[in-house]
Amino acid sequence: MQFDPHPSRQRPSFDWLKIVRSNLPLILFLLLAMGGMFSVYFFYSPTTAVSPQEIIAEADLEGGLWAPIYKDVAGEPATQRIAQSPGPIRIGIISGHRGFDSGAVCADGLTEAKVNAGIAEQVTAVLRQEGITVDLLDEFDPRIDNYAATGLLSIHADSCDDINALATGYKIVASTNTPSFLLSDCISQAYAVTGLHYHENSITHDMTNYHAFREVALGTQAAIIETGFMRLDRELLTTNTAPVVQGIVDGLHCFLDTVSVRQAEAGGDGDGNG
Repeated sequence: MQFDPHPSRQRPSFDWLKIVRSNLPLILFLLLAMGGMFSVYFFYSPTTAVSPQEIIAEADLEGGLWAPIYKDVAGEPATQRIAQSPGPIRIGIISGHRGFDSGAVCADGLTEAKVNAGIAEQVTAVLRQEGITVDLLDEFDPRIDNYAATGLLSIHADSCDDINALATGYKIVASTNTPSFLLSDCISQAYAVTGLHYHENSITHDMTNYHAFREVALGTQAAIIETGFMRLDRELLTTNTAPVVQGIVDGLHCFLDTVSVRQAEAGGDGDGNG
């Protein structure tokens, strides 16, 4: 006979029914949650299963694995003050110093403003005879503010001072506010008909920072030309102006023709900037 040292201790027995009753709310919640998850799974699952191999095979037929991504992307910041469409062909010609001051003055009273006006008026007349819309503008013409056109050229002449034998030639500067190198390059090449060389060393801050460059509408190509020196190039600028006018007009033709080709290639959406 074995001796039990703990006669009063009994092995516990579990009352499962009692446990279920005491935790009934929790059990019901878990059952409802599981039922909801299964319902959502079966509701949104495809009716026919597609294997990964089938997905890869179909993607390979279309040129590779890809998936369209749709995302709102902010547009480029608006920098133009006018619509980008270039509109009808229009050229602006500024007669340098006109309506403002005389510009450079020679000892005999010849003024730069008069020289500029003679050339600007002839260029305008030729272009208009060809059916091109041209605006002849004063130096600080109010129309220059936000002026929208295919191109704008300001016509000036250089000093009448007796500097030295090298004070002869022309120079042209393009706006960098709106890339305008197409306009300046075309005119510079055509202006070779005058026989004048490019006088690069006398380009001034007033030319590179010309006021109209900041005033015209962005998208309007603009340039300023000094057609020659009023002392050594005087005859060409006053009595024999045909080559000067021809050089400017031919340069504008080159510019307009190139703009037209670029617009045609772009379906009419190009701005001709170069």
